[in-house]
Amino acid sequence: MRLAVLSDIHGNLLALEAALNDLATAGGADKVWVLGDLCAFGPRPQESLQRLRDLKGAQIISGNADRYLVTGSRPPNRVKEEAEWLDLPRVLVEREANFGWTVSQLRFEEAEYLAKLPPELDMQVAGYGYVIGYHGAPGNDEYNLLPDTPDEEVLDQLSDREGRLGFGGHTHRPMDRDLGWWRAVNVGSVGMPMDEMRASYALVTFEGDQAQIDLRRVDYDVEAVIADLQQRNPSWQWVVGRLTAARG
Repeated sequence: MRLAVLSDIHGNLLALEAALNDLATAGGADKVWVLGDLCAFGPRPQESLQRLRDLKGAQIISGNADRYLVTGSRPPNRVKEEAEWLDLPRVLVEREANFGWTVSQLRFEEAEYLAKLPPELDMQVAGYGYVIGYHGAPGNDEYNLLPDTPDEEVLDQLSDREGRLGFGGHTHRPMDRDLGWWRAVNVGSVGMPMDEMRASYALVTFEGDQAQIDLRRVDYDVEAVIADLQQRNPSWQWVVGRLTAARG
């Protein structure tokens, strides 16, 4: 059985199409999981959401950015230095403008769809065991499980779920960590990868009691996405900074 796991599309339709084309070239998958953050910030939020909804057999959950769009809640301000505090008003204005623009691109029916998305996925794989999917961590779509998060902290986040393999997103940084009775995988981001410029997703092949996980990277035309942003979104500069963060 093959499972494709995508996350953090962020309205980047061009990157999404590149990832789906790569998946088709690789032979496709029996199931597709999408782990949230579907629309916010990229130049094509409505089109990206529709493309995901059209995916045959895809199971989709909500991410923190999807929740922010439909509830008006916002992420906490994690300011660590005075310079960051002084710059915070600008950051908040730009971020809010991008949330507002994304909302303006969505129909009410689409907002209702986002509001009804579940927070997690799970399935029993014959011969392998229980597999779960979440956005940040089980029960917390804002939690950052990073490649350097201590093992005991990762295990603590997974401790109230049954299973042996967990898939997440949110951090925009891929990882694959064997923690003994749990294997914790971050599939990275399709639309806004933070570690390099190529889109990221996972293709998983289950054979008996083994799972072969291929964290795939896919080129797409970043400059075309930036040009599209500049034409459509009046507050495009903040989004471009996120899209190009891996350039340093």
